[in-house]
Amino acid sequence: MKYPLGFYSFGKNIGIKDTSLDFAVIYSEVRCSAAAVFTRNNFPGAPIYVGRDHIKDGYLQAIVINSKNSNVATGEKGIKDSYQICETLAKSLGITKEDILPSSTGVIGVPLPIEKILTACTTAKENLKPGNLDEVAEAIMTTDTKKKISYRTYSHNGNEGVMYGIAKGAGMIEPNMATMLSYILCDFLPESKDLKGILKRVVDRTYNCITIDSDTSTSDTVVLMCSGKLGIIPDQDFESMLKDIATELSKKIARDGEGASKLIELTVKNGRDDLQVTKIGKSILNSPLVKTAIYGGDPNWGRFIMAIGKVFDEPIPYDHLEIQLGGISVKGASNETKSKLAEYLKSNEEIFITVELNTGNFQKTFWSCDFTEGYIQENAYYTT
Repeated sequence: MKYPLGFYSFGKNIGIKDTSLDFAVIYSEVRCSAAAVFTRNNFPGAPIYVGRDHIKDGYLQAIVINSKNSNVATGEKGIKDSYQICETLAKSLGITKEDILPSSTGVIGVPLPIEKILTACTTAKENLKPGNLDEVAEAIMTTDTKKKISYRTYSHNGNEGVMYGIAKGAGMIEPNMATMLSYILCDFLPESKDLKGILKRVVDRTYNCITIDSDTSTSDTVVLMCSGKLGIIPDQDFESMLKDIATELSKKIARDGEGASKLIELTVKNGRDDLQVTKIGKSILNSPLVKTAIYGGDPNWGRFIMAIGKVFDEPIPYDHLEIQLGGISVKGASNETKSKLAEYLKSNEEIFITVELNTGNFQKTFWSCDFTEGYIQENAYYTT
C-alpha cells in the first residue's frame, strides 16, 4: 500500500470506552494547503466550531481524532476541551495550534474523558509512523464493521504521487455537506490551488448523495490536505482523482450501513435540475417501505410510485415516469415480471435502480442500503 509523502500517523487505544483503537493523529512534516466542509446540523459537535475556526486561513498541519465519544451537546466545556486538545498536541508536535483540526465521533451528550485524551496528545510525536493511515482508518470506527480506505497513484513530471482517503460512517447518515468523518491527503496540489471549490463540487456529487437513515449527523466532517511536495498537477486530473476516491468511500459507507445486507445504487435520469433530482432521489432512498421491500425481495413497485409522488412540490406526470430495477421495467409489472423482480432482489447484494423523470436532461446517482432487523437492534440499544 502506498501513502502520500511526508505524512505520519498512528491509531491507539486510550480507554475511552473499550479496548479497541479510539484515538488517532495525522501529521504532515510541512504545513499543508487544506479545505474542509462540515455538518449543517443546528447542533454541531464542539470540534466543528474549532475546526471551522482553524481552517479559515486554508492551512493545516495535523488532525486529531477520537472515537467512542462525539463531544456533542457538551456546551462551552466541550468547546474548551477541543481547543485544549489542539493546544496540547501542538506542543508535542512543535507546530501552531491553529494548524490542527480536531474531530470526535461516537455517543452524543457525554463529556469527553479529557485527561485521557490530553495525556495521549502529550506523547503523540513518539507514536507517529510514516504513512500508517490504515491504522487511523481503524481508530475512527464506531459502529462500522470494516475500515474504509481508497487511494490512487498519479504520475507527473517523473514523480509518482498518492492521494489517500479514509472514512467512517455506518449510521446517522444523510449528509448535508459531507459524510460522518473523512480525511483525504495528497502530495500534489491542483494548479489553481482552489481546494475549497474543488472539494465542494466533489462532495456535492459523492458524499452528499448517500443516505442510510435520513439523519444528518452532528459531527460530519470531510478534510482535504495537500502538501504539494511533488508539485502541481492539472485541476481536471486532481478533481477526477478526488471524485473517484470520494465515490468509492461513499459506496463503502452505504454498503456498511448498520445492519445492511444490500448496497442500493439509484440513478435518477432526465430530471429538470439538481434540486428536483435530489429531492426525488432522497425521497426514494429514505423511504422505510422501499428499503424494507428491497431487503425482503418484495417486488412491490407501488412503493416507488409512492416515494416519488410524496415529493408534492415536484409533481411528475405518471405517463412520463419510467422505473427499472436491474434493467427490468417495473411500472405496471405483470405477475411474471414480479417474479423476475423478486428473484433479482433476493439474489443480488448490489441493487441497481434507474428512475427516468423525463422533465429535462439532468442526471445524478445516489447510494443507500436496505433496512434489516440489524438496524433496529443496533440503534435500540446503542448506549445500553
